Amino acid sequence: MDHPGLARSRDKAVLSRVLEPTTTLAIWERQPPRALLDGMARLCPAHLPQGRALVWLPDVPAALTAMLSGTPIGLTPLGVALHADILALVSEFAVIAGTDVVDIRLDRLAHDACWKFHRDHVHLRLLATYRGPATQIVPDEQAETALREQRAYRGPLEDVPEGAVALFKGARGSPGQGAVHRSPPIKGTGMVRSVLCLNLPSEASPRLWQP
Repeated sequence: MDHPGLARSRDKAVLSRVLEPTTTLAIWERQPPRALLDGMARLCPAHLPQGRALVWLPDVPAALTAMLSGTPIGLTPLGVALHADILALVSEFAVIAGTDVVDIRLDRLAHDACWKFHRDHVHLRLLATYRGPATQIVPDEQAETALREQRAYRGPLEDVPEGAVALFKGARGSPGQGAVHRSPPIKGTGMVRSVLCLNLPSEASPRLWQP
């Protein structure tokens, strides 16, 4: 489901295209290590790591280690693989966003989360799903219909591919811009998702992480 505002590629360089005026969403159709996705899928839901930290780039490795060390996967091979993948995505996001401080959030979700179709009220947001269904996106030409109809919307939708990285342009400072999307509805299904969300610092961010 391609549309003028969407850039997609198997080359990670596609992520920088989100900075182009007409691009609202860039998707890097990567293939992360199969062992990482399979390992996250096999975990007991209660063991899925979660946490949030606002981190200066030089401190990101230590902050991620602290975030994972209190979980059952800790520094197991799965934990090491997850640590490495998040670290790499933080680095990519920081370069594109032009920041040396990143708000890192790893969520464990057993509910519908942001179930409403919406545009993020941010400048840029990176999402990567490690377990469960990924974010659902709406073609730009159907955006206003989805925003208006919400649960009644029956138009075209696309799930971000498994393991892919989605970099969204938000509406902050540019009303009406940004890709319309939602979290996949999973309430009552027994599914549990693991989602990484990277943002620029904002008033909603926690205090700067200290080693």
